[in-house]
Amino acid sequence: MVTTEEITSILSTVTDPEIPALSIVDMGIVRDVTIANEEITVTITPTYSGCPAMKVIEDDIIAALGNSGFSNVKIKLSYAHAWTSDWLSNEARQKLHEAGITAPPMIKDVLKSAPPEVQCPSCGSKSTTMVSEFGSTACKSYYYCNDCTTTFEYFKPL
Repeated sequence: MVTTEEITSILSTVTDPEIPALSIVDMGIVRDVTIANEEITVTITPTYSGCPAMKVIEDDIIAALGNSGFSNVKIKLSYAHAWTSDWLSNEARQKLHEAGITAPPMIKDVLKSAPPEVQCPSCGSKSTTMVSEFGSTACKSYYYCNDCTTTFEYFKPL
């Protein structure tokens, strides 16, 4: 009998199409896995309501599970509770850093503080400047490090 842990392990190989350094499990997009009557239901939450990657993610889930021998797969979208960057695992935050993307702070810290000091993932400097509010996706901004002159992406807190 297949377990939810086995399915979650397969899902951890499905990468986010906009941030391929992270899996959809790392991102917190996968909210639940249920198995009933040989049907696997994967509940996912988009990172924001207009996320253009959701269809790709759904197709990738079905393909990954299909490649592992599971053909009876249902995808369920859940918009409640809204996804938040706080759902990023600690492992995801480390993977972002290794990919040259600065992870967002926890929302509770953002709400009670001044604008964030964004740390350069290359040299660690906090002497950085926002170049563009929007990066390669709406959930990221571009920053410039004044010390090592690297341009890098910052994953915004959502």
